[in-house]
Amino acid sequence: MKKLITLLFISAFAVQLMAVDRVTGREFATRSEVIAQYGMAATSQPLATQVALDILKKGGNAIDAAIAANAVLGLMEPTGNGMGGDLFAIVWSAKDQKLYGLNASGRSPKSLSLDYFKKNGYESIPAFGPLPVSVPGCVDGWFELHGKMGKLDMKEILQPAIDYARNGFPVSELIAYYMQGGTKRLKKYPNVADVFMPNGRAPQKGEIFKNPALANTFEKIAKGGRDEFYKGSIAKTIDKFFKEQGGFLSYEDMAAHYSEWVEPISTNYRGYDVWELPPNGQGTAALQILNIMEGYDVEAMGFGSAEYIHYFTEAKKLAFEDRAKFYADPAFNDLPINELISKEYAAKRRALINDKRAGKTYDPGKIETGNTIYLTVADKDGNMISLIQSNYRGMGSGMCPPSLGFILQDRGEMFSLEEGHLNVFEPGKRPFHTIIPAFITKDGKPYISFGLMGGSMQPQGHAQMVINLIDFKMSLQEAGDAPRMRHGGASQPTGGKMTDGGILYLESGIHWDELQKLMQMGHKIQWDLGGYGGYQAILWDEEKGVYFGASESRKDGQAAGY
Repeated sequence: MKKLITLLFISAFAVQLMAVDRVTGREFATRSEVIAQYGMAATSQPLATQVALDILKKGGNAIDAAIAANAVLGLMEPTGNGMGGDLFAIVWSAKDQKLYGLNASGRSPKSLSLDYFKKNGYESIPAFGPLPVSVPGCVDGWFELHGKMGKLDMKEILQPAIDYARNGFPVSELIAYYMQGGTKRLKKYPNVADVFMPNGRAPQKGEIFKNPALANTFEKIAKGGRDEFYKGSIAKTIDKFFKEQGGFLSYEDMAAHYSEWVEPISTNYRGYDVWELPPNGQGTAALQILNIMEGYDVEAMGFGSAEYIHYFTEAKKLAFEDRAKFYADPAFNDLPINELISKEYAAKRRALINDKRAGKTYDPGKIETGNTIYLTVADKDGNMISLIQSNYRGMGSGMCPPSLGFILQDRGEMFSLEEGHLNVFEPGKRPFHTIIPAFITKDGKPYISFGLMGGSMQPQGHAQMVINLIDFKMSLQEAGDAPRMRHGGASQPTGGKMTDGGILYLESGIHWDELQKLMQMGHKIQWDLGGYGGYQAILWDEEKGVYFGASESRKDGQAAGY
């Protein structure tokens, strides 16, 4: 029997949906899914969603639409992404009937060394300025996706972003809020205020924001292709700027960049294949959490129960200890990913969990070894793309080269400076990455393309979405609207060890008696208004021949179709 039911309350002014779990009595507000036959897009900004649909209606496919939406989001949501950042994608090809994975993350400057940090007294790589900047992989990612599966010309795909950048758009509420904080932090760096603080401040909700410099950059890329970014005038501008700022990112680093097509990795969770990308990202952690949780009768526990929250939190702690030790650039390391996502390994890790007490500390497994946007698009032919892209730390490093209109990422902050660590800084190496797209197939066929942005929340969120959908029988939208949990304080790939069990952050809505049980188990609980990520998803219902779309209620986003 399904544990989740939906009640509909209708008044003269509003329609509200309430999801209710019969085991715990837990209920939460939700909204209905979007259903469409020919195409679907779900992004974190309604105007970007509309751009994706426009591209689909012009004859473009899901890949074209995703690139167009991502380009627009780089303009409209600079607090989370832009062409100065990296990109990862999982794509279902209807023609080939298979999944493809793209790792479009950039590498560290080749002229920067671990010795530089040691000699200058750094215990960690700084969050801002020129030192944490790695090569931006986003633009090459667009062209790799387009070259493999795109249909429309890139000029047509990038035209909406050009038009909005030149003519302006109204800034939405949550993005305006984050721009206030981001610009306040970064305005001391060159060109940031000129681009993102017209009239001396960040734009407010509803104000029209223009970025003519970014429009010019888009036009150069539309005309000159990816080489204009990595080998042409844009790369030369970046090279000159970093020399002036005392940084190390160079023209040679830009020119040498390439993306990598990779095989997605998966685990089967109660009959559904859940797909992630292998490291240097953290998607493996979501699969490890699910493997551990599969050993429990999660459905019988009930959503929001202390029992479920306890086991999930402990599974997360275990997975993140392995994340801290084993997740790094596979080009520099022999990583034991197959072992980490095996059912046998999960059983060994599960046995470490105390049913009644929160673990204060865990060791990683013993294995022999040699701020972000998410979007998803599906088209009439059955192609689906799960795409995530980020600058890291919201607006990135603060390094805003003149006349280009964007800030470069600070993803290099995620390197460790501990010699011998798999994720230690090395020249030309890809740092540990937090951004991860996800996909679910059933019996070898596409089922759900989804993602949940937000740093270390991402694998926790991915696992929670899968459990909400499969164990708690939630709808696509309910799965995203349900209250979330987030555990913080785990050991990190940059160094640092969990010694006190960390902190369990919970959204409001968990019953007080369940909180008391968790505290009696030794969990340290705090409330947090943010940090629970942003979710979008598209589900393909083969029997009905329609797409279902869902978008994060915590963001400004929209799911829409036609």
